[in-house]
Amino acid sequence: MRQFLPILDWAPRYSRGAFGNDLLAAVIVTIMLIPQSLAYALLAGLPPEVGLYASIAPLVIYAVFGTSRTLAVGPVAVVSLMTAAAVAPLAAEGSAEYLGAAVALAVLSGLMLAGMGLLRLGFIANFISHPVISGFITASGLLIAAGQMPQLLGLSVRGETLPHLLAALADKLTQANIVAALIGLPVLAFLFWTRSRLKPLLMRLGLGARLAGAMARAAPVVAVAVTTALSWGLALDLPIVGEIPRGLPLPRLPDFDPDLWRQILLPAALISLVGYVETISVAQTLAAKRRQRIDPDQELLALGLSNIGAGVSGGFPVTGGFARSVVNFDAGAETPAAGAFTAIGMAVATLALTPALFFLPKVTLAATIIVAVLSLVDLGALRRTWDYSRGDFAAMLATILVTLLIGVEAGISAGVLLSIGLHLWRSSRPHVAVVGQVPGTEHFRNVQRHEVVTVPDVLSIRIDESLYFPNARFLEDRLLAALAEQPGLRHIVLNCAAVNRIDSSALETLEALNHRLADGGVALHLTEVKGPVMDRLLRSHFLTDLSGRVFLTQYDALMALAPEITRATHDAARGETARPRAAR
Repeated sequence: MRQFLPILDWAPRYSRGAFGNDLLAAVIVTIMLIPQSLAYALLAGLPPEVGLYASIAPLVIYAVFGTSRTLAVGPVAVVSLMTAAAVAPLAAEGSAEYLGAAVALAVLSGLMLAGMGLLRLGFIANFISHPVISGFITASGLLIAAGQMPQLLGLSVRGETLPHLLAALADKLTQANIVAALIGLPVLAFLFWTRSRLKPLLMRLGLGARLAGAMARAAPVVAVAVTTALSWGLALDLPIVGEIPRGLPLPRLPDFDPDLWRQILLPAALISLVGYVETISVAQTLAAKRRQRIDPDQELLALGLSNIGAGVSGGFPVTGGFARSVVNFDAGAETPAAGAFTAIGMAVATLALTPALFFLPKVTLAATIIVAVLSLVDLGALRRTWDYSRGDFAAMLATILVTLLIGVEAGISAGVLLSIGLHLWRSSRPHVAVVGQVPGTEHFRNVQRHEVVTVPDVLSIRIDESLYFPNARFLEDRLLAALAEQPGLRHIVLNCAAVNRIDSSALETLEALNHRLADGGVALHLTEVKGPVMDRLLRSHFLTDLSGRVFLTQYDALMALAPEITRATHDAARGETARPRAAR
């Protein structure tokens, strides 16, 4: 039962000290989460109380089913943007149909994630490369920040792409609310200052690092309190949050509309994928700092059930938030109970504090969103990726451009397809190296990178990839080309040290290649074949029909095929000379 209910692992050992640390962390995270939850609900095009609802049930459910001790589940900026992009074409913002579609999106996403968890399909997330995810989050951050700029000026402007947003903003710029700008821009500057400068300042004044960090992260609450007081006291003419219903929502299942669920199927899948990748990345990063273990498949189940809980309680899709989780970690949270305590704090806020938020200016929430999402933007990753891999750079840049110019769903879809396409292209053209013996050793290295000794009538070749249907023909063409270039060849030794699998298509190719080489008077040999690969080869006729032999090592093969040259090279003084690039 502990596999599916991780709470059974930590709850029996729960101590008073852990309770105190979890409670303190929950207080800090609750203070941070109240303005964030309101802001992200508005970002998703939903009433602000929906953000509060989405921050209660998911935290309790994750505390029971999650394996991370410090992950904080709730609304996040990127998923809120994806929710708005998915629901906006289906219903008018502010309507009951819009809210119903967002709730259904949370439930459907949760069902997908929970189903993947039960089927142990966590590996699917590995098909999205890190450059693609980084590019998507960067583009989403820019898109969200641009979308909130009109709010700072008191304008109501929406758009799914950056060009649409900028064009709409330019068109309505003359209608800007000066009062909103005079409130929003100073709040934005204040939040940016507190994010980078307040903690060091407080530490210089004598506060401890932990308390100074907590106070710095409470800055949005200060901004909310001050601007709400100004809005109420001075009766300022600017957009405000308005009445927020007091009380907790009654649990209810969303309406099952087959047409609606069909329309949100792809967005739900994309939200599930992006949300899970973000969740597992944050969870594993924080767990590694405390040498704790994360179960990726159980995280799928926990996140899925959390989203179902969000939908049933009137919320929208949620995931593990990076900023909140780091705050939870730094505040000393020891167990998922900190999340449950945070849920209690959010429930109390929903019951008692909502009337005080009536005059909260929307520009304050817009500033909060801008500061939060710009921390996700990492344009420097483009240069780093370009320096390391041109293919990954192309995928990252394409994801950013498609997201900004076409839309969120198109951007992440393009990123997923590019990730899979790059993987297939790379594995279909594996690195293949002709190897020779390093003088004075039994080692064999690439002839293009080292000064090595080769045997005229023996071709030693190494393939650095498993053999399967996309690349089997590539290997065949490579060997047949070598045979045509070296008419005197009598042996081909295929080094399989990097081959972890040979599928049926590759086996047929090897069988055909073996017969072709044998007809030309060339024997095919294998070396360093791994145990699992050998087990599968033994089930076929390939080894029986093999024209050559299977050797334990490359050195054994050359000792058998060219003993004099191999022994003389081994006994020679070592003279290996590495080329400037790293050896492979």
